[in-house]
Amino acid sequence: MRTIDHRLLIVGGGAAGLRAAIEADKHVDNLGVISKVRTLRSHSVSAQGGIAASLGNTGDNESDSWKKHLEDTIKGGADLVDRDAGEVLTQNAVENVIELEHMGVPFSRTSMGTLDQRPFGGHSLPRALYAADRTGHAIVYSLYGENVKRGTTFYDEFFVLDLLTEGRSVLGLVAYDIKTGEIVIFRAGAVILATGGPSQVYDLTSSGTASTGDGLAIALRNGIPIEDMEFIQFHPTGLKDKGILITEAARGEGGYLKNDRGERFMKRYEPENMELAPRDKVVRGMQREINEGRGINGENYLHLDLTHLSREKIKRKLPTIRELALDFANIDPVEQSIPVQPMAHYCMGGVPTDIEARVQSKEIGVAWENLYAAGEVACVSVHGANRLGTNSLLEAVTFGKRAGRFAAQQASSSDGVEVDEAVVSKYGSRIESLLENEGSVKVSELRDRLKRIMTEKCGVFRSGEDLKEALNQIYQLQEDYDGKLVVEDSSQKFNTELKMALELGNMLDYSEVIVEAALAREESRGAHFRTDYPERNDSDWLQHSLLHRDSTGEIRHQYREVDT
Repeated sequence: MRTIDHRLLIVGGGAAGLRAAIEADKHVDNLGVISKVRTLRSHSVSAQGGIAASLGNTGDNESDSWKKHLEDTIKGGADLVDRDAGEVLTQNAVENVIELEHMGVPFSRTSMGTLDQRPFGGHSLPRALYAADRTGHAIVYSLYGENVKRGTTFYDEFFVLDLLTEGRSVLGLVAYDIKTGEIVIFRAGAVILATGGPSQVYDLTSSGTASTGDGLAIALRNGIPIEDMEFIQFHPTGLKDKGILITEAARGEGGYLKNDRGERFMKRYEPENMELAPRDKVVRGMQREINEGRGINGENYLHLDLTHLSREKIKRKLPTIRELALDFANIDPVEQSIPVQPMAHYCMGGVPTDIEARVQSKEIGVAWENLYAAGEVACVSVHGANRLGTNSLLEAVTFGKRAGRFAAQQASSSDGVEVDEAVVSKYGSRIESLLENEGSVKVSELRDRLKRIMTEKCGVFRSGEDLKEALNQIYQLQEDYDGKLVVEDSSQKFNTELKMALELGNMLDYSEVIVEAALAREESRGAHFRTDYPERNDSDWLQHSLLHRDSTGEIRHQYREVDT
């Protein structure tokens, strides 16, 4: 058994984890970043449209302010945004994006040389800074370069299995080295979870294959509640059947959504904002058009029309979208409409944290001395029930930075920390049991069944009947996982099937919580729409859900008021 010591460990190499490492480096001299994929393959590179800040650089938004940004964020989040967290997000946005620019992010500029800003859904003014349509890619590569300059230690292709804890303190974590097949112990004075979101639990998603929500399952295994998991955002415009994002920036630059009749149908649902309404409203409008037979040729997709934009504008501001449409659909958006459909995109919920990014639940008193979380895995609740586009990258760098600062200040030395080898050995046994189990159900088969259940029963529109059926089917999948799963590849090194099996175990854990939370919330708010409870109900449901697994394995529900 190999043991590695660090003062601070960051799990996840996306925007939140990389920004945390940069900030932590100012306070500690021995930190490590662990990622189950190569760091530059983290899902943050896929973010396209922009990052929000109230710079007011364009002619029509000189009066912008952080308070207006906050108002838009609260309204878009259906009033479920915690105000203290929302203020931290919006007040610090300008400083944080300028820091990114100084680190080398090549933001697009106006003809006057200032940082350009484009409109985005739910924002009352153009607020999205962007690097063409490759904003996440530009940010991650710049953050990674800054980390290389600072000498950050990276552990790529290590799958974190669990935390090592003592009471309410984290001693480190246990990981599976994908390259060698070894179980490795990492000891640390503090840990930051920046493991990303759970969108891979759905059939069609914009998220990369690594977005399997591992940090959420780790939290559940340690008795930590996860918050607001019923709020899963579906992005309106995924390339038909491909799970490839067509950025909201395409609509921000003037693109139209059209049905089979050629109508800009959003005028029926959001006549004021049309295609730039908040995502939950756009996606429900699209789904209704499809459900009522107005999809293209009666099928389950619609058109995103950019043909009225100039060739030069598309090539300059949306080059990646043109490339993706050409490569994956054989369509040139300069001349033809892009076939699009809703797909799972982002989770507003996650591990509950305070504004210092420390894992805690204010209402039920769960607080950890040296465990932090940031990015999509966390829920500091700046998105409420529905995230505005461009606020996710902002959240990642804002609270990644804060997690790095406060975790580094809290982190003590890992020297002398004793780790119980018996506790660790159970993880080796778990790997062995997966490899040796002589079951009949393949990992891919079980995973695909889970994805179908979540897509069909817990998607854009939900009902109590469907959610109850989904729960029963998930229970059956959990039984099949424990008793019938077979990993056909028995090799120790680079066993990708074993990694998928470990991910699937995590997905099954938190999928139950997503469905439980959705079944309990008997109202419609933001991204959560119940056909049997279609109205918003503030008197009963203006509160956050907190679900945890107790010592018997049962899911327990608790709630806390929104911080207003």
